[in-house]
Amino acid sequence: SRWSIAVPLLSPFAVSQMSRCSLASHHNFRYSRSMRILITGINGFVGRHLAEHLSASGRHQVIGLTRKTAGAPLADVSLVHADLLDPAQTRSALADAAPDTIFHLAAQANVPQSFADPAGTLQTNMQSQLNLFEAVRALGADPLVLVAVSNEIYGPPSTLPVDEDAPLRPVNPYAVSKATQDLLAYQYFAAYHMRTIRLRPFNHIGPRQSDKYVTGAFAAQIARIEAGLQEPLMRVGNLSAERDFTDVRDIVRAYELAALHGEAGAAYNIGSDRAVSIQHILDRFLAHSRVSIRVEPDPARMRPTDVPRVVCDSRRFRSLTGWEPQIPLEQTLIDILDVWREVRQENL
Repeated sequence: SRWSIAVPLLSPFAVSQMSRCSLASHHNFRYSRSMRILITGINGFVGRHLAEHLSASGRHQVIGLTRKTAGAPLADVSLVHADLLDPAQTRSALADAAPDTIFHLAAQANVPQSFADPAGTLQTNMQSQLNLFEAVRALGADPLVLVAVSNEIYGPPSTLPVDEDAPLRPVNPYAVSKATQDLLAYQYFAAYHMRTIRLRPFNHIGPRQSDKYVTGAFAAQIARIEAGLQEPLMRVGNLSAERDFTDVRDIVRAYELAALHGEAGAAYNIGSDRAVSIQHILDRFLAHSRVSIRVEPDPARMRPTDVPRVVCDSRRFRSLTGWEPQIPLEQTLIDILDVWREVRQENL
């Protein structure tokens, strides 16, 4: 078998012949520090950062799952190709990759886009995960599967901070799709003893994030203005909302720790455990701007529904792993802006 050993002395294909009762005893198996890892969505914002983090350690073998048109994000990451909406392609890619750990990150992750195309968002996020899970079952494999969900599944919290026992009350199509992914991961754990872990990261930001997201949108506009490509006017959405921001480079460290120490069947919130207003984020960006900029509200950037304030309670994850965010918010914002300045400079 090409599958890395996930249960001592037994390949996953051999394990598939065991009784379900016997297999359940291996749910809390702990990996060594070396894993054969498959990342779906490796060409996305978080996927690239995760691949870089895992590859840099030199401990893990990292494989990326991409569509055939996608290129390799890193020279030392091998690729398998599949459209996760195609069950046969998904099974073939999974068989080729033979991972003992899967980070399922592939998703349509933009909230405004989910309002514009709710059907496409639901199909992409729900069906892709279902095909991945069914491929694991069809191959008789036993990888650890970590599913990246979102704090959006909680919706408007009744109490703050939000812990993992809070009710799921999604208020946008993206959040509905992510709540379904979360529930599906638990269902496959409960029904089929699949070793799933649900990761519930709160807002994560950092270098190379798309300008479809708030910090990227702010930084991209500032970089354009500084380069003389846009009038000195920024158009913004709701500035009063408060969010729990964590640097993506801290988030991917958390993901690795979840794979090494997490309990199968569990859900973990990951965040900074403090709220920061969008107004504060904008003010800090403007403080680093090289030119004076006016600000105007843009109705097109307002969501039909929005959550006023979000604060993460990540004590469960921190006590399990010892994880703490290391990169200050101010440094994250500087890094985001510097990358957008480089992009604009290259395009001049």
